[in-house]
Order: sequence, then C-alpha cells, then structure tokens
Amino acid sequence: MHVLVIGAAGMIGRKLTAAIARGGLPVSRLTLSDIVDPPVPAGLPVRKIVLPFTDRQAPQLLLADRPEIIFHLAAVVSAEAEADFDKGYAVNLDATRALLEGIRRMAGYRPRLVFASSLAVFGPPFPDLVPDDFAPNPASSYGIQKLMVEALVNDYSRRGMIDGLSLRLPTICIRPGAPNRAASGFFSAILREPLAGYPANLPVDEGFRHYFASPRSAVDAFLRAALLETGGLGQNRALTLPGLSATVHDLLAALRDRQGARALSLITRSEDPKIAAIVESWPGAYAASRARALGFTAETRASQLIDVYLEDDAPFVRR
Repeated sequence: MHVLVIGAAGMIGRKLTAAIARGGLPVSRLTLSDIVDPPVPAGLPVRKIVLPFTDRQAPQLLLADRPEIIFHLAAVVSAEAEADFDKGYAVNLDATRALLEGIRRMAGYRPRLVFASSLAVFGPPFPDLVPDDFAPNPASSYGIQKLMVEALVNDYSRRGMIDGLSLRLPTICIRPGAPNRAASGFFSAILREPLAGYPANLPVDEGFRHYFASPRSAVDAFLRAALLETGGLGQNRALTLPGLSATVHDLLAALRDRQGARALSLITRSEDPKIAAIVESWPGAYAASRARALGFTAETRASQLIDVYLEDDAPFVRR
C-alpha cells in the first residue's frame, strides 16, 4: 500500500508518519509532502516532496504515483486564517479543490482521502452537549473553509471520485514543541510550559470549558479512518471525534496533581479578547455518537492528557 501524507512536517504529520512506520498501517512506501523538509522514518521507502500546497504543480506531483491512502493535514490554522483572509482560503480551500480535481482527472483512480477538519465548523448558539445532527454554522473564516472542504469531500465521494472521510478533531493537547498560531494553542502552553519550568499565560477565565484529545488519540483516529469501512456512512462523511470535555480549572487541577503548586505559580492571567472571541465561539462538549459507534476513542480525564505528553514527548523536548 502506498500512503501520501500532506502536511507531513507538522506535529500530527510527524507523529502519524512515525506510527505508520512502526506498523500502524500495512504500507509498502510513503510519500511525504510539506512546505518544509519533513522528517523521514526508517524502515520504509520514502519519497519527499517539498513545496507549498498551493503550488500549481502540487496535484500532479503529489498524485503521480497514485497513492491508495491520502492523509490531508495541510492547513493555515485558526488565528492565522482569520488574520490573513487570502492565505486562509488559498491553502484551506483552493489548494484542496485543486487536489480533488487532480484526482478526478485520473481515470480509474479512487483513493481513500482522510481530511483533517475541525470542530470550528460549528458556531453559536450551542446546546450544552452538541449532537451529531447539530447544524454547522461557523463563526470564523477557518471554520467556514473547513466546512466547505467537508462538503467537497462528501460530494466527490458521492460521485465515486474518492472514498473520503473528514475527521473533526478536538483541540489537540498537549502539543509538543513551539506553539503555532492556533487560537487554542494556549491550552497546551499552560500545561507544557510549567511542566518544563517555564511561565505561561492564561488568556481566558478558568471556568471556560473546551473539548480536548491528545496527539496520540488523533493519530489513532487517522489510522482507524484509513481502513474504515465507509459503506454505512451515507452522504455525510464528516465525523465529530470523541474528546474530553473539561474546564481550564480541570486542566490546572491535573497539573497541580502532577507537579505541585509551584507549577501553577508559573501561570499568569492576562485576558486576550481576540483569542477569547475565537475560542468562546466553539462548544465545550460533543456527543460524537457516530464516531464512538465506529470505534474511535479519546481520553476521559484531564490527567491523561498530561500522562500522554510525559510518556510520548517530554523526554525528547529540548529548549
């Protein structure tokens, strides 16, 4: 089996590639693509394609060897997509449409395409628990772009051009390494930085409730989606993934339990209205009934987010 990972140099891309190389999928070769040079795992033939996803030649180069499974992880993240309207649409929508059109033009080719979507496709007002049939109504350009691609994945799948799935990911926490420009990045920072003895700022109230999953759970979801039987999904190929509904207070309590009061003393509290406006437009809890019935899982306690980070990433983090 030939697997293509678009966005392979990103955090989830690197972890997914490593999991595939460890036997997570029955793969004979990998194609890894990103705007920067992606790391290459040992043990598999790997082809690297380093170019912007928006490059006009990208569809031809990415699809040249007809990969059977395509993981589409490339994106301009939430706060950046809101700040740079043109870039957000160019990467998150236009380049994806070009990729799908490249697939459509290849006779006899119908790959499994797993698209990294987002819970930002939903917008207020929300019920306390968002059901799977809750109508998407994005409150950000990023969410609108993700929802538009979900619709394309549904339509190209309906027409038999791809066998697609869109995974609506919870906020990934704890993200290792340097923060990105996602509005939700502070959730990881208020745990990751104090765990390493560094300060971090909390820009929202401690009572704010959000929806989380670890990087490990996200990778497991992509691997499951790659081989999932899709015949029973019907027209809607978008799945809201399971996650942990927790408040900021819950996260900080887990941090105190693992590291003590000193870790909490490293957290400052300075509200950021722009960040708050974005993240507060997202719900705090989802039923994720369809995905759970299909075997997708995630953490159930805030302490597990910390434990996964300490097991998978903390020993390798260097500053």
